[in-house]
Amino acid sequence: MEEVPPPVSSSPPPPQPPKESLVQRYKVAWRLLLISNLALGAYMFVRARKKDTAAEDSKAAAKVPSTPVVTPATPVLEEPALPPPIAVPVKVREPIPEDQQLELFKWILEEKRKVKPKGREEKKRIDEEKALLKQFIRAKSIPNI
Repeated sequence: MEEVPPPVSSSPPPPQPPKESLVQRYKVAWRLLLISNLALGAYMFVRARKKDTAAEDSKAAAKVPSTPVVTPATPVLEEPALPPPIAVPVKVREPIPEDQQLELFKWILEEKRKVKPKGREEKKRIDEEKALLKQFIRAKSIPNI
């Protein structure tokens, strides 16, 4: 058996292009991602800090006495006096007649009977309200509403 020499090629194989790492290949995308994350972190930090300072300011304002200390070196700025609030007259309504109150109590009792309680506590509360309504209905004089 004869050994056949491998064929000799006249040109060497073409060189492999160097493999770029992912960071190098997507440099713009990585930079954009990094910058956006830093901006988001800074925004969240500043926002939380504003809330803290606002809370501290409100606490400090609550601790400051209501009468300001005036020194002769500082000019006093007077706030304009607010006009007194306009008092709205309360409308006096006529009392509801007893027969209408009785009808109203009966109607409320009927509505309470229609309600389906969802739990033991709700059933107990509804029963107490119905007992109170029954007392009002049976009473000789009805309390004013």
